Amino acid sequence: MDGRKPTSKKTRKSSYGSSRRSILKKTFIQEQVTFTSQLSSDPHVGIIGGGMAGLLCASSLEKRGVKSTVFDTGIHGLGGRMGTRVIDPQPLIFDHAAQFFTVSDPRFSELVGDWLEKGLVRQWQGTIGELEVGGQFVPFPSSPPRYFGVNGMRSLADSILSQTCMVNVVRPCWISKLEPFNGMWHLSENGKPCGQFDIIVIAHNGKCANRLLASSGLPLVARQMKTLGLSSIWALLAAFEDPLPIPTGATSFEGAFVKGVESLSWMGNNSAKLLGSKSSSPHCWTFFSTAAYGKRNKVPQENIPTATAEKVKTAMLEGVEAALGLPKDSLQQPFYSRVQLWGAALPTNTPGIPCIFDPHGRAGICGDWLLGSNLESAALSGMALANHIADYLQSGGARPEEFALGLNNGFETLGGHDIGQFSGLESSTEANPIQAYTI
Repeated sequence: MDGRKPTSKKTRKSSYGSSRRSILKKTFIQEQVTFTSQLSSDPHVGIIGGGMAGLLCASSLEKRGVKSTVFDTGIHGLGGRMGTRVIDPQPLIFDHAAQFFTVSDPRFSELVGDWLEKGLVRQWQGTIGELEVGGQFVPFPSSPPRYFGVNGMRSLADSILSQTCMVNVVRPCWISKLEPFNGMWHLSENGKPCGQFDIIVIAHNGKCANRLLASSGLPLVARQMKTLGLSSIWALLAAFEDPLPIPTGATSFEGAFVKGVESLSWMGNNSAKLLGSKSSSPHCWTFFSTAAYGKRNKVPQENIPTATAEKVKTAMLEGVEAALGLPKDSLQQPFYSRVQLWGAALPTNTPGIPCIFDPHGRAGICGDWLLGSNLESAALSGMALANHIADYLQSGGARPEEFALGLNNGFETLGGHDIGQFSGLESSTEANPIQAYTI
Protein backbone atom coordinates (compact mmCIF):
# COMPACT_ATOMS: atom_id res chain seq x y z
CA MET A 1 0.00 0.00 0.00
CA ASP A 2 1.06 3.60 -0.44
CA GLY A 3 -0.37 4.79 2.82
CA ARG A 4 -3.57 6.21 4.16
CA LYS A 5 -5.04 9.64 3.79
CA PRO A 6 -3.52 12.11 6.28
CA THR A 7 -5.84 12.84 9.17
CA SER A 8 -6.53 16.32 10.41
CA LYS A 9 -6.14 17.47 14.00
CA LYS A 10 -9.93 17.68 14.29
CA THR A 11 -10.61 14.06 13.42
CA ARG A 12 -7.67 12.34 15.09
CA LYS A 13 -6.25 13.05 18.49
CA SER A 14 -2.46 13.41 18.73
CA SER A 15 -0.60 10.61 20.52
CA TYR A 16 1.17 13.20 22.66
CA GLY A 17 0.14 12.64 26.22
CA SER A 18 -0.32 8.89 25.63
CA SER A 19 1.00 6.55 28.26
CA ARG A 20 4.16 4.52 27.59
CA ARG A 21 2.05 1.35 27.72
CA SER A 22 -0.28 2.58 24.96
CA ILE A 23 2.71 3.64 22.88
CA LEU A 24 4.24 0.16 23.15
CA LYS A 25 0.92 -1.47 22.26
CA LYS A 26 0.55 0.70 19.15
CA THR A 27 4.12 -0.12 18.13
CA PHE A 28 3.47 -3.86 18.26
CA ILE A 29 0.15 -3.86 16.39
CA GLN A 30 0.79 -1.32 13.63
CA GLU A 31 0.90 -2.51 10.03
CA GLN A 32 3.99 -2.04 7.90
CA VAL A 33 3.74 0.73 5.32
CA THR A 34 4.97 -0.42 1.92
CA PHE A 35 5.45 2.17 -0.77
CA THR A 36 5.05 0.83 -4.32
CA SER A 37 4.94 4.08 -6.27
CA GLN A 38 7.89 5.10 -8.41
CA LEU A 39 10.50 7.31 -6.77
CA SER A 40 10.50 10.98 -7.76
CA SER A 41 13.09 12.23 -10.22
CA ASP A 42 13.74 15.09 -7.79
CA PRO A 43 13.45 13.44 -4.38
CA HIS A 44 13.14 15.40 -1.15
CA VAL A 45 14.24 13.95 2.21
CA GLY A 46 12.71 15.11 5.50
CA ILE A 47 15.16 14.95 8.43
CA ILE A 48 13.72 15.20 11.94
CA GLY A 49 16.46 16.33 14.29
CA GLY A 50 19.22 18.91 13.86
CA GLY A 51 22.02 17.43 15.94
CA MET A 52 25.34 16.29 14.50
CA ALA A 53 23.86 13.18 12.85
CA GLY A 54 20.97 15.03 11.18
CA LEU A 55 23.17 17.90 10.01
CA LEU A 56 25.83 15.63 8.52
CA CYS A 57 23.11 13.55 6.87
CA ALA A 58 21.73 16.70 5.20
CA SER A 59 25.11 18.03 4.06
CA SER A 60 26.15 14.58 2.77
CA LEU A 61 22.88 14.22 0.85
CA GLU A 62 23.60 17.53 -0.87
CA LYS A 63 26.99 16.20 -1.97
CA ARG A 64 25.09 13.38 -3.66
CA GLY A 65 22.66 15.82 -5.30
CA VAL A 66 19.69 15.18 -2.98
CA LYS A 67 17.75 18.02 -1.37
CA SER A 68 16.51 17.87 2.20
CA THR A 69 14.69 19.77 4.92
CA VAL A 70 15.89 19.61 8.53
CA PHE A 71 13.29 20.05 11.27
CA ASP A 72 14.67 20.94 14.68
CA THR A 73 13.11 21.93 18.00
CA GLY A 74 15.97 24.28 18.94
CA ILE A 75 14.82 27.78 19.87
CA HIS A 76 18.31 29.28 20.10
CA GLY A 77 19.98 27.27 17.34
CA LEU A 78 20.72 23.85 15.92
CA GLY A 79 22.90 21.22 17.51
CA GLY A 80 20.91 18.94 19.82
CA ARG A 81 23.44 17.94 22.47
CA MET A 82 25.92 20.39 20.94
CA GLY A 83 24.38 23.03 23.16
CA THR A 84 25.90 26.34 24.27
CA ARG A 85 24.21 28.76 26.64
CA VAL A 86 25.20 32.44 26.74
CA ILE A 87 23.97 34.55 29.66
CA ASP A 88 24.02 38.33 29.16
CA PRO A 89 25.12 40.95 30.02
CA GLN A 90 28.58 39.68 31.21
CA PRO A 91 28.33 37.49 29.08
CA LEU A 92 28.65 34.09 30.74
CA ILE A 93 29.21 31.17 28.36
CA PHE A 94 28.68 27.46 28.98
CA ASP A 95 28.87 24.38 26.81
CA HIS A 96 26.08 22.62 28.67
CA ALA A 97 26.10 19.32 26.80
CA ALA A 98 28.98 18.12 24.57
CA GLN A 99 32.24 19.32 26.10
CA PHE A 100 34.76 18.24 23.45
CA PHE A 101 35.42 15.43 20.99
CA THR A 102 38.26 13.24 19.79
CA VAL A 103 39.00 11.72 16.39
CA SER A 104 39.81 8.13 15.43
CA ASP A 105 38.15 7.48 12.06
CA PRO A 106 39.85 8.76 8.83
CA ARG A 107 36.55 9.99 7.42
CA PHE A 108 35.81 12.05 10.51
CA SER A 109 39.45 13.20 10.59
CA GLU A 110 39.06 14.66 7.09
CA LEU A 111 35.93 16.50 8.18
CA VAL A 112 37.60 17.89 11.32
CA GLY A 113 40.59 18.99 9.23
CA ASP A 114 38.22 21.04 7.09
CA TRP A 115 36.64 22.57 10.22
CA LEU A 116 40.11 23.49 11.50
CA GLU A 117 40.97 25.22 8.23
CA LYS A 118 37.75 27.22 8.38
CA GLY A 119 38.37 28.20 12.01
CA LEU A 120 35.24 26.42 13.25
CA VAL A 121 37.02 24.22 15.78
CA ARG A 122 40.18 24.48 17.82
CA GLN A 123 42.34 22.02 19.71
CA TRP A 124 41.83 22.13 23.47
CA GLN A 125 45.34 22.69 24.80
CA GLY A 126 44.28 22.82 28.45
CA THR A 127 45.03 19.94 30.80
CA ILE A 128 42.36 17.22 31.11
CA GLY A 129 42.57 14.20 33.37
CA GLU A 130 40.98 12.13 36.12
CA LEU A 131 40.20 13.61 39.52
CA GLU A 132 39.85 11.13 42.38
CA VAL A 133 37.75 12.06 45.38
CA GLY A 134 39.97 13.92 47.85
CA GLY A 135 41.83 15.95 45.23
CA GLN A 136 44.16 13.48 43.52
CA PHE A 137 44.47 14.58 39.89
CA VAL A 138 46.14 12.52 37.17
CA PRO A 139 46.52 14.32 33.81
CA PHE A 140 45.95 12.56 30.51
CA PRO A 141 48.70 12.68 27.85
CA SER A 142 48.35 15.51 25.33
CA SER A 143 47.63 12.95 22.61
CA PRO A 144 45.13 12.27 21.18
CA PRO A 145 44.07 15.87 20.49
CA ARG A 146 40.79 17.15 21.91
CA TYR A 147 38.65 19.58 19.89
CA PHE A 148 35.80 22.01 20.56
CA GLY A 149 33.77 24.64 18.72
CA VAL A 150 35.60 27.99 18.87
CA ASN A 151 32.59 29.93 20.13
CA GLY A 152 31.00 27.01 21.88
CA MET A 153 29.79 23.69 20.50
CA ARG A 154 26.57 25.17 19.14
CA SER A 155 28.54 27.50 16.85
CA LEU A 156 29.94 24.42 15.10
CA ALA A 157 26.46 23.00 14.63
CA ASP A 158 25.17 26.28 13.20
CA SER A 159 28.11 26.40 10.76
CA ILE A 160 27.79 22.91 9.27
CA LEU A 161 24.99 23.87 6.86
CA SER A 162 26.18 27.44 6.22
CA GLN A 163 27.59 26.65 2.76
CA THR A 164 24.76 24.41 1.58
CA CYS A 165 22.18 25.40 -1.05
CA MET A 166 19.99 22.27 -1.18
CA VAL A 167 19.18 22.13 2.54
CA ASN A 168 16.25 23.93 4.12
CA VAL A 169 16.12 24.34 7.90
CA VAL A 170 12.84 24.75 9.83
CA ARG A 171 13.08 25.62 13.52
CA PRO A 172 11.77 25.69 16.09
CA CYS A 173 9.49 22.92 14.90
CA TRP A 174 8.30 19.84 16.76
CA ILE A 175 7.13 17.24 14.24
CA SER A 176 4.30 15.39 15.97
CA LYS A 177 2.94 13.14 13.23
CA LEU A 178 4.18 11.09 10.28
CA GLU A 179 1.58 9.89 7.80
CA PRO A 180 2.08 8.00 4.52
CA PHE A 181 -0.22 8.94 1.65
CA ASN A 182 0.01 8.66 -2.15
CA GLY A 183 3.62 7.47 -2.07
CA MET A 184 4.86 10.29 0.16
CA TRP A 185 5.41 10.97 3.84
CA HIS A 186 3.30 13.85 5.16
CA LEU A 187 4.76 15.59 8.22
CA SER A 188 2.84 17.85 10.58
CA GLU A 189 3.27 19.79 13.80
CA ASN A 190 0.17 19.63 15.99
CA GLY A 191 -2.10 19.50 12.94
CA LYS A 192 -0.16 22.07 10.90
CA PRO A 193 1.19 20.56 7.64
CA CYS A 194 4.99 20.75 7.34
CA GLY A 195 5.48 19.29 3.88
CA GLN A 196 5.61 15.97 2.07
CA PHE A 197 8.73 13.91 1.48
CA ASP A 198 9.90 10.90 -0.48
CA ILE A 199 12.00 9.61 2.40
CA ILE A 200 12.13 10.48 6.09
CA VAL A 201 15.04 10.33 8.52
CA ILE A 202 14.65 10.14 12.31
CA ALA A 203 17.75 11.84 13.72
CA HIS A 204 16.67 12.12 17.35
CA ASN A 205 15.68 9.65 20.04
CA GLY A 206 13.98 9.23 23.40
CA LYS A 207 10.30 9.31 24.29
CA CYS A 208 9.43 11.88 21.61
CA ALA A 209 10.87 9.73 18.85
CA ASN A 210 9.08 6.67 20.26
CA ARG A 211 5.77 8.52 20.29
CA LEU A 212 6.33 9.71 16.73
CA LEU A 213 7.05 6.18 15.49
CA ALA A 214 4.38 4.40 17.58
CA SER A 215 1.65 4.73 14.95
CA SER A 216 3.73 5.60 11.90
CA GLY A 217 3.44 2.31 10.01
CA LEU A 218 7.12 1.53 10.61
CA PRO A 219 7.05 -1.28 13.19
CA LEU A 220 10.58 -2.54 12.51
CA VAL A 221 12.09 0.92 12.76
CA ALA A 222 10.00 1.66 15.86
CA ARG A 223 11.12 -1.57 17.52
CA GLN A 224 14.80 -0.74 17.08
CA MET A 225 14.32 2.79 18.41
CA LYS A 226 12.37 1.44 21.37
CA THR A 227 15.18 -1.01 22.22
CA LEU A 228 17.56 1.88 22.79
CA GLY A 229 18.36 2.56 26.44
CA LEU A 230 19.16 6.11 27.52
CA SER A 231 20.75 7.48 30.68
CA SER A 232 19.70 10.61 32.55
CA ILE A 233 22.30 13.15 33.64
CA TRP A 234 22.04 16.42 35.55
CA ALA A 235 24.00 19.45 34.37
CA LEU A 236 24.89 22.32 36.68
CA LEU A 237 26.09 25.57 35.12
CA ALA A 238 27.87 27.71 37.68
CA ALA A 239 29.76 31.02 37.44
CA PHE A 240 32.22 31.98 40.20
CA GLU A 241 33.92 35.29 40.90
CA ASP A 242 37.22 33.61 41.83
CA PRO A 243 39.04 30.57 40.44
CA LEU A 244 38.22 27.22 42.00
CA PRO A 245 41.00 26.10 44.37
CA ILE A 246 43.38 23.48 42.96
CA PRO A 247 44.29 20.59 45.28
CA THR A 248 47.70 20.96 46.92
CA GLY A 249 50.41 19.54 44.69
CA ALA A 250 48.00 18.93 41.80
CA THR A 251 48.37 20.21 38.27
CA SER A 252 46.05 23.04 37.29
CA PHE A 253 43.39 21.59 35.01
CA GLU A 254 40.57 22.74 32.74
CA GLY A 255 38.59 19.50 32.59
CA ALA A 256 38.35 16.43 34.78
CA PHE A 257 36.52 13.11 34.81
CA VAL A 258 35.60 12.74 38.48
CA LYS A 259 35.90 9.38 40.22
CA GLY A 260 34.38 8.33 43.52
CA VAL A 261 31.66 11.01 43.80
CA GLU A 262 28.12 9.89 42.92
CA SER A 263 26.76 13.36 42.30
CA LEU A 264 29.61 14.34 39.98
CA SER A 265 31.22 12.72 36.92
CA TRP A 266 32.72 15.71 35.07
CA MET A 267 33.80 19.29 35.67
CA GLY A 268 34.91 21.59 32.88
CA ASN A 269 36.12 25.19 32.87
CA ASN A 270 34.31 26.85 29.96
CA SER A 271 36.01 30.22 30.46
CA ALA A 272 39.52 28.76 30.18
CA LYS A 273 38.56 26.50 27.26
CA LEU A 274 36.69 29.05 25.17
CA LEU A 275 38.43 32.30 26.12
CA GLY A 276 41.92 31.13 27.09
CA SER A 277 44.24 33.89 28.26
CA LYS A 278 41.45 36.44 27.73
CA SER A 279 39.62 34.86 30.67
CA SER A 280 40.14 36.50 34.05
CA SER A 281 36.73 36.67 35.70
CA PRO A 282 34.08 35.32 35.99
CA HIS A 283 34.88 31.61 35.89
CA CYS A 284 32.17 29.54 34.19
CA TRP A 285 32.10 25.82 34.95
CA THR A 286 29.91 22.98 33.67
CA PHE A 287 29.38 20.08 36.07
CA PHE A 288 27.71 16.77 35.19
CA SER A 289 26.30 14.20 37.58
CA THR A 290 26.78 10.47 37.22
CA ALA A 291 24.08 8.51 35.41
CA ALA A 292 23.27 6.68 38.64
CA TYR A 293 22.55 9.99 40.39
CA GLY A 294 20.54 11.19 37.39
CA LYS A 295 18.41 8.05 37.41
CA ARG A 296 17.69 8.25 41.14
CA ASN A 297 16.74 11.92 40.97
CA LYS A 298 14.91 11.95 37.65
CA VAL A 299 11.90 14.24 37.26
CA PRO A 300 10.04 15.59 34.19
CA GLN A 301 12.78 17.68 32.57
CA GLU A 302 10.28 20.15 31.12
CA ASN A 303 9.03 21.08 34.59
CA ILE A 304 11.71 20.62 37.27
CA PRO A 305 10.33 21.28 40.76
CA THR A 306 12.13 24.11 42.55
CA ALA A 307 12.89 21.88 45.54
CA THR A 308 14.49 19.26 43.27
CA ALA A 309 16.58 21.86 41.47
CA GLU A 310 17.88 23.20 44.77
CA LYS A 311 18.59 19.71 46.11
CA VAL A 312 20.53 18.76 42.97
CA LYS A 313 22.51 22.01 42.96
CA THR A 314 23.49 21.52 46.61
CA ALA A 315 24.48 17.87 46.07
CA MET A 316 26.57 18.66 43.00
CA LEU A 317 28.41 21.56 44.67
CA GLU A 318 29.09 19.28 47.64
CA GLY A 319 30.42 16.81 45.09
CA VAL A 320 32.81 19.49 43.78
CA GLU A 321 34.08 20.04 47.33
CA ALA A 322 34.62 16.31 47.83
CA ALA A 323 36.35 15.90 44.47
CA LEU A 324 38.73 18.80 45.19
CA GLY A 325 39.36 17.62 48.75
CA LEU A 326 37.93 20.81 50.29
CA PRO A 327 36.36 21.05 53.75
CA LYS A 328 32.56 20.91 53.73
CA ASP A 329 30.86 24.28 53.08
CA SER A 330 34.18 25.92 52.18
CA LEU A 331 33.52 26.23 48.44
CA GLN A 332 32.60 29.74 47.31
CA GLN A 333 28.99 30.02 46.19
CA PRO A 334 28.41 30.74 42.49
CA PHE A 335 26.83 34.11 41.72
CA TYR A 336 25.00 32.46 38.82
CA SER A 337 23.77 28.87 38.62
CA ARG A 338 21.29 26.82 36.65
CA VAL A 339 20.49 23.11 36.72
CA GLN A 340 19.23 21.18 33.72
CA LEU A 341 18.23 17.55 33.43
CA TRP A 342 19.18 15.71 30.27
CA GLY A 343 16.45 13.10 30.64
CA ALA A 344 17.51 11.19 27.52
CA ALA A 345 21.17 12.08 27.72
CA LEU A 346 23.27 9.26 26.39
CA PRO A 347 22.87 5.76 24.94
CA THR A 348 23.55 2.77 27.17
CA ASN A 349 23.40 0.16 24.40
CA THR A 350 24.02 -0.04 20.66
CA PRO A 351 23.37 -2.29 17.65
CA GLY A 352 26.87 -1.43 16.40
CA ILE A 353 25.79 -0.46 12.87
CA PRO A 354 26.17 2.87 11.04
CA CYS A 355 22.47 3.42 10.35
CA ILE A 356 19.04 1.83 10.00
CA PHE A 357 16.99 1.90 6.81
CA ASP A 358 13.59 0.47 5.90
CA PRO A 359 13.38 0.53 2.08
CA HIS A 360 9.73 -0.56 1.99
CA GLY A 361 8.71 2.27 4.30
CA ARG A 362 11.36 4.61 2.88
CA ALA A 363 12.54 5.67 6.31
CA GLY A 364 15.84 5.64 8.15
CA ILE A 365 17.49 6.37 11.49
CA CYS A 366 20.85 7.96 12.21
CA GLY A 367 22.46 8.90 15.53
CA ASP A 368 25.53 8.36 17.67
CA TRP A 369 23.88 5.45 19.52
CA LEU A 370 24.00 3.25 16.43
CA LEU A 371 27.81 3.10 16.60
CA GLY A 372 28.80 4.33 20.03
CA SER A 373 28.42 7.37 22.20
CA ASN A 374 30.19 10.46 20.89
CA LEU A 375 30.10 13.18 18.25
CA GLU A 376 32.28 11.15 15.91
CA SER A 377 29.77 8.30 15.95
CA ALA A 378 26.95 10.76 15.25
CA ALA A 379 28.80 12.26 12.29
CA LEU A 380 29.68 8.87 10.79
CA SER A 381 26.10 7.66 11.21
CA GLY A 382 24.66 10.72 9.47
CA MET A 383 27.09 10.41 6.56
CA ALA A 384 26.48 6.65 6.25
CA LEU A 385 22.69 7.02 6.09
CA ALA A 386 22.95 9.82 3.52
CA ASN A 387 25.07 7.69 1.22
CA HIS A 388 22.80 4.68 1.74
CA ILE A 389 19.73 6.75 0.85
CA ALA A 390 21.48 8.21 -2.20
CA ASP A 391 22.40 4.71 -3.40
CA TYR A 392 18.81 3.57 -2.85
CA LEU A 393 17.47 6.51 -4.85
CA GLN A 394 20.02 5.83 -7.59
CA SER A 395 18.72 2.27 -7.82
CA GLY A 396 15.23 3.59 -8.49
CA GLY A 397 13.86 1.48 -5.63
CA ALA A 398 13.53 -1.55 -7.89
CA ARG A 399 15.22 -3.94 -5.43
CA PRO A 400 14.19 -2.63 -2.00
CA GLU A 401 15.11 -5.79 -0.09
CA GLU A 402 18.78 -5.20 -0.99
CA PHE A 403 18.74 -1.92 0.90
CA ALA A 404 17.23 -3.08 4.19
CA LEU A 405 19.73 -2.27 6.93
CA GLY A 406 19.82 -2.78 10.69
CA LEU A 407 16.15 -3.67 11.14
CA ASN A 408 16.83 -6.87 13.07
CA ASN A 409 20.21 -6.31 14.69
CA GLY A 410 20.63 -7.10 18.36
CA PHE A 411 22.03 -4.62 20.89
CA GLU A 412 25.11 -4.72 23.10
CA THR A 413 25.95 -2.70 26.21
CA LEU A 414 28.12 0.38 25.68
CA GLY A 415 31.16 1.15 27.79
CA GLY A 416 33.03 4.39 28.42
CA HIS A 417 33.18 7.38 30.71
CA ASP A 418 30.04 8.61 32.42
CA ILE A 419 29.85 11.41 29.85
CA GLY A 420 30.86 9.24 26.95
CA GLN A 421 33.40 7.54 24.79
CA PHE A 422 36.52 9.47 23.86
CA SER A 423 39.04 7.60 21.75
CA GLY A 424 42.40 7.44 23.52
CA LEU A 425 41.00 8.76 26.81
CA GLU A 426 39.81 5.51 28.30
CA SER A 427 39.29 5.48 32.05
CA SER A 428 42.03 3.95 34.21
CA THR A 429 39.25 1.99 35.91
CA GLU A 430 36.85 0.44 33.43
CA ALA A 431 33.33 1.86 33.79
CA ASN A 432 30.54 -0.52 34.69
CA PRO A 433 27.77 -1.16 32.13
CA ILE A 434 25.53 1.63 33.43
CA GLN A 435 28.27 4.20 32.76
CA ALA A 436 28.14 4.19 29.01
CA TYR A 437 27.45 7.57 27.64
CA THR A 438 28.77 10.54 25.67
CA ILE A 439 27.38 13.95 26.11
